[in-house]
Amino acid sequence: MARRNRRNCGTIGEMKARDAAEKRNDSTQTGSFPQVDGSRRGKRGLAGSGLKTKLFSSLLVMLMCALLGFGYMTQINNTQSTYETMSEDELVRLINETSTQATNLEQRKNELTSQLTSLKAAADQRDQAEKIAKQNEETSGIISGRLPAQGQGVVIRITKGSKQNIDAATMFTLIEELRNAGAEVISVGDVRVITSTSITQGQDGQLQCDGITLDTPYVVRAIGNPGDLQNAVNIAGGIGSRLKVMYGSRVTVEQSDDVVITAVRGEKQYKYARTVE
Repeated sequence: MARRNRRNCGTIGEMKARDAAEKRNDSTQTGSFPQVDGSRRGKRGLAGSGLKTKLFSSLLVMLMCALLGFGYMTQINNTQSTYETMSEDELVRLINETSTQATNLEQRKNELTSQLTSLKAAADQRDQAEKIAKQNEETSGIISGRLPAQGQGVVIRITKGSKQNIDAATMFTLIEELRNAGAEVISVGDVRVITSTSITQGQDGQLQCDGITLDTPYVVRAIGNPGDLQNAVNIAGGIGSRLKVMYGSRVTVEQSDDVVITAVRGEKQYKYARTVE
């Protein structure tokens, strides 16, 4: 009986021991490898990875340089071998083609040079034509009275006759004497004298130039050689003497280096005359 109790006690003790061992096993962390410090392992892993990347990049760059060098040398060798392997006829043909291209390029250059020269000549001719046209326009504008003028000349002042009124023929003679003396531009009062200018006398005895009444004293401006124009008026027995003697007028002639004639005419419309093309 006592032996049976001891056996039972042993059995119960063994069961308790197994239960305790199972509990210890349950509380123990599972895994077949021991735990290692994670931060230290991460640093070592990153350092190793960066070194491998640098090594791989260096090897890749060296490989690319080697390939480029090999390709360059291959191309040079192929070029040299291309010319070396050409036959004499092929080389002659290549030289002829090159010469033909050079000749064509030279011919094209000459054509372009000729065109440029022509364009420059045309531009110069056009500039010259425009310059001549402008000069002609100014000249015709002054002659026709469309443009004002200034230059050396004389200014003539004639007072009203104390003996009698100055007639239209005498005033027109004065204008003709000035023209004969070389006057280029003439104005009487505020009227520009042109080729078709006429001087008439109204019923009240006043002089009219192209329909415009002239006020006394009469002022005549003429552009030309001052000495010649003054002599044309003051010459003995000339128009100046006539005005003084016959009409009792006082005549003064003043030379000037800057006679300004601002009186102008509008463009005249001709009924019968046409320009020659």
